[in-house]
Amino acid sequence: MRTVRGGASPVMIGRESELRRLARLASSGEPAVAIIAGEPGVGKTRLVHELLATLPAETVVLVGQAEPGSLSRPYEVLLDAIDDWPQKGADIDEEQLDALTDARRSPVERLHTGLALVSDLIGDAPAVIVFEDLHWADSESAALFERIADQRGPRLLIGTYRPEEVTRRQPVAGLLARMERRHAVAHVRLDRLTPSQTAALLAAATGAPAPMRAVTALHHRTGGNPFFLEELLRALPGFDLDELVDQPLPWSLAEVLRRQVDDLDPVSHRIVEAATVLGHRIPFDLLADVTGAGEDELITVLRDLVTRGVLVESGVDEFAFRHALVREAIAAQMLGRQRRRLHEAALDVLLRNGSSDPAMVAHHACGAGRYDDMIAAARRGAASYLSIGSAYQALQLAEMGLDELPDDVELLAFGARSAWLAGLLDDAIRYGRRWRDLAGSATERAESLYLLVRLAWELREHAEVRALTRDIETLIARLPPGADQARAMTAIAQSAYLTEDHDTVLLWSDRALALAGEFDLPTVRLAALVEKGSTLIDRGRTSAEGRRILSGLVDEAEAAGEWVLAARALHALVDGEPPTSPAEHGALLERMRVDAERAGFEQLSVATYYRGRARLALRTGDLTGAIEALEEGRERDRNYRRRGRWAEYHGVFLAGLYLEAGELDRVERVIADLTAVADNPPAAIPGLAFHLACRRGDLAAAEARMTEFVTAMAEQTWRSGEQAHDLVSAALEVGLEPGKLTRLAGVLLDDEMWDAHEILVNAQLTEARGRPGEALAAYLSIADAHVLGPVIRGTVHVNAARCLLAADRRAEAETHAETAGGLLAQWGGWRVAELNRVRTRLGLTESDQAPSMLTPREREVAILITDGLTNTELARRLYISPKTAAVHVSNILRKLGISSRTEVAELLTRF
Repeated sequence: MRTVRGGASPVMIGRESELRRLARLASSGEPAVAIIAGEPGVGKTRLVHELLATLPAETVVLVGQAEPGSLSRPYEVLLDAIDDWPQKGADIDEEQLDALTDARRSPVERLHTGLALVSDLIGDAPAVIVFEDLHWADSESAALFERIADQRGPRLLIGTYRPEEVTRRQPVAGLLARMERRHAVAHVRLDRLTPSQTAALLAAATGAPAPMRAVTALHHRTGGNPFFLEELLRALPGFDLDELVDQPLPWSLAEVLRRQVDDLDPVSHRIVEAATVLGHRIPFDLLADVTGAGEDELITVLRDLVTRGVLVESGVDEFAFRHALVREAIAAQMLGRQRRRLHEAALDVLLRNGSSDPAMVAHHACGAGRYDDMIAAARRGAASYLSIGSAYQALQLAEMGLDELPDDVELLAFGARSAWLAGLLDDAIRYGRRWRDLAGSATERAESLYLLVRLAWELREHAEVRALTRDIETLIARLPPGADQARAMTAIAQSAYLTEDHDTVLLWSDRALALAGEFDLPTVRLAALVEKGSTLIDRGRTSAEGRRILSGLVDEAEAAGEWVLAARALHALVDGEPPTSPAEHGALLERMRVDAERAGFEQLSVATYYRGRARLALRTGDLTGAIEALEEGRERDRNYRRRGRWAEYHGVFLAGLYLEAGELDRVERVIADLTAVADNPPAAIPGLAFHLACRRGDLAAAEARMTEFVTAMAEQTWRSGEQAHDLVSAALEVGLEPGKLTRLAGVLLDDEMWDAHEILVNAQLTEARGRPGEALAAYLSIADAHVLGPVIRGTVHVNAARCLLAADRRAEAETHAETAGGLLAQWGGWRVAELNRVRTRLGLTESDQAPSMLTPREREVAILITDGLTNTELARRLYISPKTAAVHVSNILRKLGISSRTEVAELLTRF
């Protein structure tokens, strides 16, 4: 079997679903046919060999490959496979092999001989047969492929080919059409890697997350072709990825690429060289003007270049190089003066015709050395691209201008804003600080400070946030009432919102609103309303007002083209109190994504969108869907090198869902990943570690982790009702003693959270203290509270059913258990385990798992309870205090859903 072609990446990237699909076909035990299509270097061979590596040892593998020119060599693919057959001498019938290559025999006889050879090699064993590069295959190999597909048996037949190299004259063209008519063919189309997959490949090759700028540049340079990426990495070892971006092409790769145009006639060669200079997009009319070619002549040349696969028709009267590296390889052989003259010609045509594409004008002005034209076009282009949400393109233009005029305030502003939107925070803060320092007006200074506060918060530079806020306060004191002062006020409101100082948000946003009304400042008004509404929606008692404010401003912000403000308002609506229906929730989430994309706001359109999808799944009680959404979002992000708030954006949320599902080993891995990230929120890791210890039933570890968590919570200014419920539930599960439970709840609860969450946590504590009747009244008061969501409401009904059982109100308990079952139908983990315990007591399910619901220590206590030991006797036997023994007994009764020690013995005797 041929070995896989080498690559710089130790793992295959971006082909997981295709690999699973092929693996299912190979293991089905039925005959199957798969056709893998894709351009050169896209990974067809790598995918095949990854599949072969997964096959059981008893699977027979036969791999043959066609070569350029093999059209004249009958049965080239089978002969190639036989050459690589490991036991060639023992398994190959030499007479049959001679017959296969004997041109004197009839085509039918030779075809039957080929089938017999394949049959002898495979026998009745499961098999995978691969014909690589069918676009080069001879007609006899194509016929053999077709006849193998007709054979019965547990075999998967795979063919690979390059669609762009198939013409009607080649045997593969007819083969593909006939296969489609006669067989259920599994078509696998391999596309180029996406930017996030490019990041994954670079991370796998280098062993570290890749810088976003390097990923973007290398993805653009290689077009996402895995072979080109790996060739660059292998040919230029030791280079940092940021340095690799600017390194010239390796000689070997450049030679391969230039072969596509080596045999062009002089006119075609002159036209393709001009095309390399025109840029990524090649307008037909501009190419005609620059080269002086007539329309018919140019059409003929372009048709040939498209046929060769050098160019593609990318739009109406517009062309592009199929691979950017081909353009780069051709340009590298041109003289500098030659390139400059072509740039000058293109620039003159664009300016004469009044081009509406400032990026193209800037590109050619820079290449021609006409820097005044370049600066003007860079300013226009950066503003234009920002207005349509193309943040990275705006940044490139701003930086082109800044290379010539590094202190240009307008370009610094464009650079800072576009780098922030594109997620390049270090670049954004560098440009933002320079913008602030060189600001020539109060307006510019207020705008720069507004952005810098946001950047410092995203980078978790808290001292910087405070220092910038003081600078803004100083600026406000110096400014007269008006637009600049109002804008500075919104900057303070934003700072206070980001640092969760709610009263300050309301104070400054109201001041800004007053000035916006007095001086007719619609943009300031929208910005102030976003801060005010986002603050109010986070507080239980003012949520309705916050929702009203935010809902009312979205249409206005969109109409004004203020896409960032519109996206932020929609994010607050999605992230705050859940909308009344999942459909409304989903519509708001999609609207947020669209608006964020229009703004070029990378984090809201990608990372936050996946969180929104997870929350939407939670609204429908779909735990698996929520986990899958976060895992997908995390996978897209994790191969990028990020700092600050976005470094492990999904980690804490995902760990919480793993805890819900009982995937405790996964939680431990996420905690390890979070630990490697700098500047985590102070209580994040201690809270997860405490929760994990509880769910593992490790009381000693939980108590130790709780101390760390309580200390860390002193630095956390906000409180979460969901977190309070989750951690108190876990603490009850592990058997934390009452005094520590009370202390934990005191740290977790505050007056700002939703009443329903506070009632729930207090009811749980009341039930644990042995007052089920009082707890029941509290549970019933929140059983239909919309803000809790279906899953927590399911737990409320479980708890109510347990309290009703304690009062021997079985019929009512059964009703609540059935309601909980509907709410938790797509859930799992501890919530469903608690429901099953209640259902078992009600006789609604047969269960043999009651003892497994207890921790090892609790099982030991339960066995001693069946012997009739009192708490004092338990304490003496187990070397614990009577108080701790009482806690264990209370936890056992709660987990088993019973109310007396006698019932413990009755329940355990059934298992």
